[in-house]
Amino acid sequence: MIPLRSTERVWSPTPVTISLIAINVAVFLFQATLPPWVLEPFLETWGIVPGSLRLITLLTSMFLHGGWLHLGGNMMFLWVFGRNLEDRLGAGRFVAFYLIGGVIAGAVQVLTNPYSHVPTIGASGAIAAVMGAYLVKFPRARIITLVPLFVFMTTMEIPAVLLLLYWFVIQLFSSLTGVGALESRYGDGGVAWFAHVG
Repeated sequence: MIPLRSTERVWSPTPVTISLIAINVAVFLFQATLPPWVLEPFLETWGIVPGSLRLITLLTSMFLHGGWLHLGGNMMFLWVFGRNLEDRLGAGRFVAFYLIGGVIAGAVQVLTNPYSHVPTIGASGAIAAVMGAYLVKFPRARIITLVPLFVFMTTMEIPAVLLLLYWFVIQLFSSLTGVGALESRYGDGGVAWFAHVG
């Protein structure tokens, strides 16, 4: 399921959400210009590497992405849920909440996978915090969502509480079952499930 937009109206400009999307896209376009032998050390320097943690990477890692789908998915979720939350909280409180949420998510990932030498990157943890706050602030909202229906795609209006709790249960289940456990034990990389849950 791909969320497309909220039924909640946005009443004011949302410069922080737009700026965060622009910064993430700009950093990814810069990453795309790097040859593989430069990109790998770049990600190891600015991504979270729990086994050799530098605190600044809890912040810098949330502006790096592993591919177009990773970037596109994160930015779509930020656009759908971030604008309403920024509208409700105001720009200053929203940017502080976003950054603190991302840092906490990164810290949770480090605590659950402390010996990994694989860089953790992406805005997913910060966006998961935004989604959680959206659920608290807009419990009756509905999300226009692209849903597969057999071999076709259609749009449906899904209650935000149902969509976001379903998303959270998937993250929690993945972190506690074999997927998250294997990544935590062997540091094989993949999805930072614990960061999403955190």
